[in-house]
This record gives sequence, structure tokens and C-alpha cells, in this order.
Amino acid sequence: MLKIEVKKMEKKFLELALKEAEKAMKKGEVPVGAVLVKDGNVISKGYNLRISKNNALYHAEVVVIEKACKKLKNWRLDGCVLYTTLEPCIMCAGAIMQARIKKVVFLAKDEKAGAVVSKYNLFDDNKLPFKVEYSYVPDERAEKLLKDFFKFLRINKRRDV
Repeated sequence: MLKIEVKKMEKKFLELALKEAEKAMKKGEVPVGAVLVKDGNVISKGYNLRISKNNALYHAEVVVIEKACKKLKNWRLDGCVLYTTLEPCIMCAGAIMQARIKKVVFLAKDEKAGAVVSKYNLFDDNKLPFKVEYSYVPDERAEKLLKDFFKFLRINKRRDV
């Protein structure tokens, strides 16, 4: 279910996700931010921490899922909506399904590793038991953060990301 209409409340959460991505950028992390919401309330927010935590699992989506599970004292995040600045990868899409998150809204496609609409369509795969609604809401700011970050890496010949 691919929609581009954005409700006023969704815009607020997408703005928060962008702020999280900016925090990641300032710390030298790939600028991806995420916010998890339930019943209109922010449950958790976060950004990529792979580099600073030396942990390949710490994508923004996994970070917010982990925080939410601790806060709610439950691994099931039924009824939650995840707002993220980048299309989830296979690992994150799997974590989203396993956590039973209801819906994902993302701002930029990931043409290299996207698992929702770009490379794979995991949320539409009828062979999988967990259904996740999703919306792609193109936003140039999310795309620009990523492009600027990787341009900086190329210029500075950094390969540690």
C-alpha cells in the first residue's frame, strides 16, 4: 500500500525523524533517524549508531525498536507506527515484522539495499506471515543528508562506514 498523502500529525513525526538523522550526521554516523509512535505518542526515537557502538545491528530502526521494547516492557509493538528517513533494509524490515509494527513511513528510497519498494518488497510478500503497511513520502531533505554524507566520505577517502 504505497501512499504519498501525509497527515498533519505524520508530518510532525517525520520532522522528528529528520532531526534524529541530523544528530547522526553530526556524530559521523550515516544520517538515518527514526521515531516510533503509538496512539499519537512518541514511544522512542533514535538514529544510526553502528560506528560509535561498533555494532552492525544498530541501524536507526533497530535502535528505536530496542528502546520501545524496554520502555513498554514488551517485545510486541502492536499498533505502533515507525517513521524513518530511509527505506528499511532487509535486517530492519525483518525486525519491524518480528516486532509486529503496524506501519512504516519513510522519506527516501534506498536503491542499493531497500527492502520495501526498491530492491525487495518484503512487506508485500504473501509468503511471510507478518503484514506491515507502508508509505513512501519523498523528501529532498532526507535524500540531501545522505548524499552530502557520502560525498563527504568520498572527498575524505573514508572507508570505515
